[in-house]
This record gives sequence, structure tokens and C-alpha cells, in this order.
Amino acid sequence: MQLSLEGITKDREAYLKAGYTLPAFDYEKVRQNTLLNPRWIHFGPGNLFKAYQAHAVQKLLDAGKMDTGLIAAEGYDYEIIEKSSLPHDNLTILATLNPDFSIEKTVIASIMESLILDSENENQYLRLKEIFASPSLQLASFTITEKGYATTSADGTLLPAIAADFAAGPRHPSSYLGKIAALLHHRFLCGGFPLSMVSMDNCSHNGDLLRAAMLSFAENWSRSGLAGEAFTDYVKDPSRIAFPLTMIDKITPRPDPRVEELLSRDGLEDLSPVTTAKKSYVAPFVNAEKCEYLVIEDSFPGGRPPLEHAGILFTDRETVEKVEKMKVCTCLNPLHTALAIFGCLLGYTSIAEEMKDPALLKLVEGLGYTEGLPVVVHPGIMEPKAFLDTVLQERFPNPFMPDSPQRIATDTSQKLSVRFGETVKAYRKRTDLQLSSLTLIPLVFAGWLRYLMGIDDEGNPFTPSPDPVLGTVSPLLADYCLDGSAKDLSRLDGLLSNEKLFGIDLHEAGLAGKVKQYFTELTACPGAVRTTLEKYTA
Repeated sequence: MQLSLEGITKDREAYLKAGYTLPAFDYEKVRQNTLLNPRWIHFGPGNLFKAYQAHAVQKLLDAGKMDTGLIAAEGYDYEIIEKSSLPHDNLTILATLNPDFSIEKTVIASIMESLILDSENENQYLRLKEIFASPSLQLASFTITEKGYATTSADGTLLPAIAADFAAGPRHPSSYLGKIAALLHHRFLCGGFPLSMVSMDNCSHNGDLLRAAMLSFAENWSRSGLAGEAFTDYVKDPSRIAFPLTMIDKITPRPDPRVEELLSRDGLEDLSPVTTAKKSYVAPFVNAEKCEYLVIEDSFPGGRPPLEHAGILFTDRETVEKVEKMKVCTCLNPLHTALAIFGCLLGYTSIAEEMKDPALLKLVEGLGYTEGLPVVVHPGIMEPKAFLDTVLQERFPNPFMPDSPQRIATDTSQKLSVRFGETVKAYRKRTDLQLSSLTLIPLVFAGWLRYLMGIDDEGNPFTPSPDPVLGTVSPLLADYCLDGSAKDLSRLDGLLSNEKLFGIDLHEAGLAGKVKQYFTELTACPGAVRTTLEKYTA
């Protein structure tokens, strides 16, 4: 069987016999509607988008609640479109992996057009400008990672590509954000129609990040005479251009060889993943968990598709912020980070396997139920404990989810301040809670320092996952050994005072001494990580 429009038609019975759900809408009619009256364009069509947003649209198309599909555009790695999307007519197989090892297999056909966001490619760029000039376009959404919204480097200086686009104006942009801003400028020139620019990346205040980036281009171009001041007014006016906040949550790891093998046994051909020159790892299938959450601030001046009929929640800005904080600060992300740190130290390569470890299970249960829930921000539209129950009882233990602590440990230094620091600050504000009662959060901080030594619990070296602070923080830990000798930990004092890292000065909070104590115990000898974990989670 071939994954193509011709294939799902010619081999329809074989697909159905093998248990695949096929699209039930009139593809050609929807395609023509989409080309003539585009409604939704998405930038960054990776695994999450294909497993969630594209699936949601397909449900609505099948139900007759939408009559236009999606347009996908890639602005970073053009080979994703050239080598994965176009050869399969923009079709994807979604393999939903259930904890009982059953699989739901769905052919996703809601993407009607895939384009390359390249201002040097005249035909592709003209088509994108045509889409942005269309009054029917209601939303442009994004999954380009948190780094994708940056206009400056860590030291605050403009990134070279951004600076070049500020100087050159909207005619020939080269940066990803510059090209998006130029398309928005084109929409302004063609009638100033309303549009919602919707970041769906898994990061805090994502809509604000996108708005700040677009506004920086508008203001710079207006200031230098490369665009009129009215363009800045257009971007600033929420009744014309909106930047809703969103919270998204669905685990979609990289394509798994076991899933590829299973699909191949069904008779599907040419499913092998492709590694692009930019190291993107893409395949014509996506493996993902069933559980999913998408909460969106209902700010759509030009209207929007009826996505609430696909289970997506629309609410006010304050509620989105509460949901995001509940997930990121208490009910999921901190637990993922803790499992990443200790999983690497203990030699695990699977989150699901970690959840079988009694000490690690008690660690994340304690972080969530005992230390997190007392200060959780209740969002109103979902119950924090129920969310946490699902994470710990269904999602993390799912043996079919090929997610690893090594992947999750990437950029841990950028996550600690939000995932744990916010809870520490909440304890500090409460009169009925004592900071001194916190045990497991300081243990995670100490575990991260132990992790940065690059030595596992058996005393074997390992390579920490990429992190921007490795070059500056790891040397502070290089001379410590796994022995019982007295350790001078004074060199850690400056680090433990770093509010950017931990979200709070741990000395001022009275937690630095506890972190040092735990670090001493974790480095006492090979096997001390296991011993210390069991001691404090007993």
C-alpha cells in the first residue's frame, strides 16, 4: 500500500482491512475551497501539528463542520516539505499509542497545500503573499519552538539576520520572523484585514512572544521609513491583529522504529524516516499519545473555525494563563524534568521504565501531590488533581511512548526557574506554608548539579544533553569526586544565588544549605544517587 491520494483510493479496502481510519470528506472539493478561500495557515508543520491540529481539522471535515483544510508552511528546514510532505501528497499516518499496546491508525488528509517560506523562491513566496492577502484568512498558527521567536541573543544584542531584516525592510526578508512580518505587512497593504496570529508552541506567554517579535519589525520598519506608521498601528490593534495565548499539551516523540515496523507489516511502503541536512528527523507517520489539551484565548477578530467541536477549549486570557501555570509549574513539566535528571543518572532511556522504579515514582508523586498541589493555581476549566492523576497514572507510564530522559534533559537550565522556582516563590508568599518543608524540590536542584558532573550513579561518564550553561556551570563541578571526603562547596554559592537559573536566590530563601547537603549525599560514592533518592522518598 502506498501513502498517497492515489494509494488510499486504489488500496482503500486493504487500508480498511488493516484497521486504518480513512478521511471521509470530499477531498477535491475541500482542496478547491482551501485554495480559493484559505482560512488557516500553519508555520512549522512538525509532529505535534500533524498529530493534533491536523487531526482536529480532519474530524471537523469528516463531520461537515468545516469546508476548508489546512495550509502548511515551513520556514526553517525546507527539506521537511520536499522530502516528507510532498512525496506523500501531504498525507500523514497518525499512530495513536495506547497504554494497553493497542494502536489507532488514522490517515490524516486535512493538509491541502504545503509551501516553503523562502523569499528567494518566487513562486512559493508569491503564493504565500496571495494567501495573506485573502480576506478569508482567519488565523496563522505557529509551532516553531520558543527559540523561534527570539530577535536577540542571550546578551541582548540583535541577531544578525534580524538586524539585516530591520535594515532591509519588508521587500526581501531573510530571517524566519522577518518573512512572517513581511507577509503581515503585505496583508496590511492589501486591505488591512483582521487576522489572529496564534502561537501554539509549548512555552509560557507564547502569544506575547510572537506579538513582541512582530511589533519589533513593524516599529523598526516604520521608524526607518520602510513601512508607514499605520502598519505599526495595525499590528498593535487587537481588533485587527490578535495574538492569543495558548496552552498545548500532547506528547509526540520522534518517529519510532517499532511503529514503522508495525505499519510496514500492514503492507505500507516507503515509510522510512528522513534525516535532513539540518538534522531534522521526519517521517510520513507520527506516533503520539491519545491524551491532548489545547486551550486558546478566544481572540479572533476575523472569526475562527469551530474547533470547540474537536475538543479544543476557548476561554479568556486569564484562564489560559492559569492552565499554563498549572501544567508548567506543578502538574507535568516539573515532573518530566525530575525524571529527566535522575533518569540520566540512573541509566534509564525510557520515561515509562522510570515510572516502574518505586523511588522515582514516589519522587514525582511527592513533587506533584505533596509539594505542588498546595500552591497550584486552579484554572477553573479543568481540575488540577485530575490532570495530575492522568499524567502519573496513564501518560508517563505508557510503555508504548518512546520518550527518553535524555531528550527531556535538553536545556534544563532554562526550565528550572519556572518549573520549580515559581512553587518556591508561592511557598514564600504563603503564611500557612513553610519553605523549610520543601524536600523534593531542593533534591531536584541538587540532582541537577550532580547530573552536570557527567558521571552516572555507577561512576561511568556520560554526555549531558545540550544546554547553554554547560560551558560555564559544569566546570564548577569538575573537581568533585564520588567519594566520602569533605567537599568545599563554597564555589557553588554564586550559582545558588542565581535567580535566573532557579527563579529565586536560594540563599535568601533558606534552601541553599539543603541543596548543598543533598549534593554532598548524592556524591558520597557510586550508588549514592539511588541511596539518597530512596532516603528522601521513603
